[in-house]
Amino acid sequence: MAEVATSATSSGTSSAVPDQLLVVVDPAARRTDGESVRIAKDVLSAGAASTKVCLPDGPEEFARALRRRGSRRPVVIGDDRALLRAVTLLHRQRELADCALSVVPVGAVLGLTRALGLPSGAVAAARAVLDGAERRLDLLVDDSDGVVLGAVAIPPVPAHEGAQAGPGAPAHPWLRTCQSLVRTLASSRPARITAPLGAAGPARLRVEVDGVTLVDLDQPVEAVSLVPGAGGVAEVEVRPLSVGAESSPLTARGRTVTVSGAHFRYRADAVVSGPVGTRTWTVREGAWGLTLPAR
Repeated sequence: MAEVATSATSSGTSSAVPDQLLVVVDPAARRTDGESVRIAKDVLSAGAASTKVCLPDGPEEFARALRRRGSRRPVVIGDDRALLRAVTLLHRQRELADCALSVVPVGAVLGLTRALGLPSGAVAAARAVLDGAERRLDLLVDDSDGVVLGAVAIPPVPAHEGAQAGPGAPAHPWLRTCQSLVRTLASSRPARITAPLGAAGPARLRVEVDGVTLVDLDQPVEAVSLVPGAGGVAEVEVRPLSVGAESSPLTARGRTVTVSGAHFRYRADAVVSGPVGTRTWTVREGAWGLTLPAR
């Protein structure tokens, strides 16, 4: 793993003390868009008192760099998967409460980072790292200690459809689901979730919210979705299988959501998991911090 340390020269015109940063560049970002990575590193190095840049070659070196950050503020240059990897590592080290993450989105899968409110350009995103403010966000944690930042969808959207194709690309339902998170984060009002439909067909699932059954095994469903909502609760939507007239979606809000029944796969953020027979997600209010542009 390559490491480069740089320092900014102070002009003495500001009373603020710039951060000491640890910049971890995801390998996929370097392969996908090396120019944006270079620009982001230059902006961060020029604006911080001290910048240590790490270029890990794989997940193990990525994790080692975060563990050895010391007092430096971690900045990840990468896509949704790199952000999710960093939050997962800090969660499993039980360090999320004391560590605010900063992210410069670079890569092929950027639907979640955009939905969270991060700028898409390298310069704007790097400036937000330097000038932005930490916001505490809710987190979904499942019973296998996995984390969800944006949304869970059952059945999962195919990976090639869930990826962001770039500026101007038509919005897939999964991207619209992620974008609903923006409204949730920006407002105290709960967001309406549009569940993405997949090709797997209807399933028989029991969905329980805070121990109350929202739908049981006798009602086939087309899709289930959940997302961290405002105030430490999850927003849940179930779309029953419609016969003839379209069935109205079933919605609920709660801190704990359990899905069980026929073995199913699900997409949590950028990752498809399963098959599992049961999975429980619990909301942890304000569990992680993300640096976002100052309002």
